[in-house]
Amino acid sequence: MSLKVLIVEDEMIIARFIEYQLLSLYSGLELHIALSVDDVEHYMENNSPDLVLCDIQLNDRLDGIELMEQYAGKKFFSLVFITSYQSKNSIDRAAALNPENYIIKPLGENRLYAGTHMIIQRLQQQRDKNRAIEKLKTLTPSELHILKLIALRHTTKYIAETLFLSPYTIKNTRHRICRKLDLNEENNALLSWAIEHQHLLKIQ
Repeated sequence: MSLKVLIVEDEMIIARFIEYQLLSLYSGLELHIALSVDDVEHYMENNSPDLVLCDIQLNDRLDGIELMEQYAGKKFFSLVFITSYQSKNSIDRAAALNPENYIIKPLGENRLYAGTHMIIQRLQQQRDKNRAIEKLKTLTPSELHILKLIALRHTTKYIAETLFLSPYTIKNTRHRICRKLDLNEENNALLSWAIEHQHLLKIQ
């Protein structure tokens, strides 16, 4: 599952620069460029972005702030404004939409990275967490219990003796869990996954 990022910028050269830099810096992004208000409205009809990078100064019937106001309370996404404006009035108007950051033009790789990195990292972590939770929901109670024991680094033999089951049954259960979690059954992939997501197992 990719993070959906909408780039709202009416200058194609700048939009392509942002696109190129984001693709260079991060993996797992699905990028879309909107060059006009109409482009944004058409995109929003069928999509829900995770992050919107929006230029405030659009040469269109709405500026970036007015455009984003249309989706306040209707679409839920992280918002970063890109602007050459540094006036108090424009910042106050933008602040009403609770953007997570501002990037001041002229754009450069470092400014773009500084303005987006923590946001994209958080969104990716949340996406991975949600994906892991959905996979855990596919496990039966007995499979989940065995996975919790695996996370505690218990061996197949120990788990079998503790649950009064045969080692063969535990091995088969491990195979089923691997399939449900889309894991390779080699190189201790299940153990690594269980340890990494141990904090999620505690709330299941």
